Amino acid sequence: METKSSSRTGARAISPGRFLIALVGLIGTFALLYLGFVFLRSNTAPQLVVAVVAIVWGVGGVALLFTTANMLVEALPDVWQRRIQPYIFAGPAVGLLAAFLAIPAIFTLYQSFLDARSTNFVGLSNYAAVFTNRLMREAFRNNLIWLLLGTTACVVLGLLIAVLADRSKFETIAKSLIFMPLAISFVGAGVIFRFVYAYSPPGEPQIGLFNAVVTAFGGQPVSWLTTNPPWNNLWLILVLIWMYTGFGMVVFSAALKGVPEDILEAARVDGATEIQAFFRIIIPYIMGTIITVATTTAIFTLKIFDVVIVMTGGQYGTSVVATQFYREFFSSRNFGFGSAIAMVLFIAVLPVMYYNLRELSKQEGF
Repeated sequence: METKSSSRTGARAISPGRFLIALVGLIGTFALLYLGFVFLRSNTAPQLVVAVVAIVWGVGGVALLFTTANMLVEALPDVWQRRIQPYIFAGPAVGLLAAFLAIPAIFTLYQSFLDARSTNFVGLSNYAAVFTNRLMREAFRNNLIWLLLGTTACVVLGLLIAVLADRSKFETIAKSLIFMPLAISFVGAGVIFRFVYAYSPPGEPQIGLFNAVVTAFGGQPVSWLTTNPPWNNLWLILVLIWMYTGFGMVVFSAALKGVPEDILEAARVDGATEIQAFFRIIIPYIMGTIITVATTTAIFTLKIFDVVIVMTGGQYGTSVVATQFYREFFSSRNFGFGSAIAMVLFIAVLPVMYYNLRELSKQEGF
């Protein structure tokens, strides 16, 4: 009886005063957010003032919104507090995903069954065109090249550099230099490598690094990005390798440090060489990490857009699925065909994402 009575008295009832204060605070927060939105939309203030207000409005507004909403929930009885509080913190994230991912994806799927002006239903005609159009077949071929060569090179080089750097006295410096390109945006990297591959006719000064070296040794300048399709895609893939190898190296380096040293020592005592220990002990031990890095890089290669659009604009046989989507949807205003391309790209990425998440769940990553 004492236990039951204590449990009843321990159940906290609603606090009307606290609830009212929290409710007024929440309504006031929404009012402040709306006023901030109106101010930012007016564009009448100086840009510096607008930038400061945007930072305060965005960061401070979200913090204030969570604080007042949490205060409102904490004013409720314990039973309702336990039920509602998780949704207060997870709800905005789910709402944003629904607003900016799920709803647009559903609308894009619907639009993919319509004609170029989204007025007449055409069934699966757009999807048939995706797989029969000459430019789309070229884009699929190039994406496959990016997927195979780009992913393989990033994984192999990242793992190789991680192993060598971990045994070097200059580990920190080497890793910092190799990881540094990842801090650059892919648009910035594309601009940099455009200068590296820059071409000028014979007899004129060569501002491109590659052609400057070639002509210095008596050769003729080469238009690296416009000749020999589809092999000119390799020069674009080199940008991905330059940037993403550092990502693989950092992840592999962390995984290598988790390999038990006593297992390696036991293998060496049993007569195993370093190469045998690497392939028979280290590789199986970090296989989950290798799969994670490979699938992450593969997802990126399937969605590659920035480097291609900056360096070649998708011309000279370098177009990929994302550049074709951009060209059809935004340039040609062929909304039905462009939406079908987007859905095909989305469906192509889904199995890789699912496999990646499943492997992470096996490693208790979630």
